[in-house]
Amino acid sequence: MSKVVLYSSVSVDGFIADPNDQPGPLFDWLTSGDVPLDDSGVLKVSQTSYDYVRPYWDEIGVTICGRHVFDLTDGWEGKPPSGIDHVVVVTHRPAPDGWDPEAPFHFVDGVEAAVARAQELAGDRVVEVAAGDVGGQVLAAGLVDEVRMDVVPVVFGAGKRFFGPVHAQHLLADPDVAIQGSRVLHLRYPVRH
Repeated sequence: MSKVVLYSSVSVDGFIADPNDQPGPLFDWLTSGDVPLDDSGVLKVSQTSYDYVRPYWDEIGVTICGRHVFDLTDGWEGKPPSGIDHVVVVTHRPAPDGWDPEAPFHFVDGVEAAVARAQELAGDRVVEVAAGDVGGQVLAAGLVDEVRMDVVPVVFGAGKRFFGPVHAQHLLADPDVAIQGSRVLHLRYPVRH
């Protein structure tokens, strides 16, 4: 079964966006380096960040996100981001009117069903879960194997929390990766089961 990873860039105080869903400077590290991270010509990071992030991105087969993220991004216009093969959207609503049924997006009701579908689609590749409400629900359901955070040196004070509305304590193992990039700290925590 594929590994399930909860992932996002995050402020030092634990937010993935401000109260208006704006990421502010959270993604600045993705454009402030001189090493191209992909073929877009837009994403350029430090060599240290590239050496950590690129191999991980290459492992991702499926991303799970909530309907809110899907709607904010306009469904990436039917093309999964960053070369990912499929996107599983957790939602209680059907696909938008006029949505291309051939697009590699799968609309699923509930996080357990979303993880099961994503693992089917991913094969031996990583299932990435976008942090936030859905990510917190997947963690609370005991379905996350690893938490990855790209911690950016900014304090938001309020906004959308990395773990969403998690109301119980969850112990993570000691970080097995802590890498300082330029304007970012990459952390990886195995989840205790």
